[in-house]
Amino acid sequence: MKLTNEQITCKPFLRWAGGKRWLLKNINSFLPNEFNQYHEPFIGGGAIFFHLQHKNSFISDLNTELIETYQSIKNEIEEVIEHLKTFKNTKEEYYKIRKQNFQSSAKRSARFIYLNQTSFNGIYRVNLSGQYNVPYGYRENYSFDHSNLRQVSQALQNTNISSHDFYDTINNVQKNDLVFLDPPYTVTHNNNGFVQYNQKIFSIEAQYKLAQMINEIREIGAYYILTNAAHPKVKEIFDNGDKMIEISRASLIGGKNAKRGKYEELIITNGLKL
Repeated sequence: MKLTNEQITCKPFLRWAGGKRWLLKNINSFLPNEFNQYHEPFIGGGAIFFHLQHKNSFISDLNTELIETYQSIKNEIEEVIEHLKTFKNTKEEYYKIRKQNFQSSAKRSARFIYLNQTSFNGIYRVNLSGQYNVPYGYRENYSFDHSNLRQVSQALQNTNISSHDFYDTINNVQKNDLVFLDPPYTVTHNNNGFVQYNQKIFSIEAQYKLAQMINEIREIGAYYILTNAAHPKVKEIFDNGDKMIEISRASLIGGKNAKRGKYEELIITNGLKL
């Protein structure tokens, strides 16, 4: 069975905290030999999705601005590129674009990409009013890769794109499908303050809800791959008898006070080939 579209070569078009580019070189070891549809309900930057480029995919996220951007790249890529060409990579332009609200989906999506690529560390953060408030982060000689965006658009053509709570996406999962689950989590608080810190980004209640979703995936007869923090509480929540592998990786994103080094993460799956 041919699972991927090998004619399209593209890479993620966004910088995304917690992204899984570091996992790409080893992801094939965790894939089942065959699967039907592919699902990713925490799409973020989509590193695994773009690596696999499965022909029958469902991607989703609760972030409506992110999902609108994916939809615009799929359906109106040339309009998005034309708007991107008008945005300059300067501090003055950045703050001008950041405070604007555009009417068209294509221009809003161009704004999303522009802010992501020129902001400090590519962080997505909004204030209480829902306004993006990350400061400018100068990237010398940076230019937008329009060719890659066009390739991304091609890769998205056979993809179902929607904005949902992750649990709602279980309705699309069928027997022998693969679900890649990459919920928001931090690894820098694995030992101290994990529960308290993570309540702000993905609560313990949400972790239990995700564990229930995994139980339903297993009952359907589908495969899943879950990435998560290597914390005793996470291990307890997701201890269902499936393969649980602890790995180390270098932290690639962090503020000025972050400790850069090796961090432990978990991969839990029922589809391991090894």
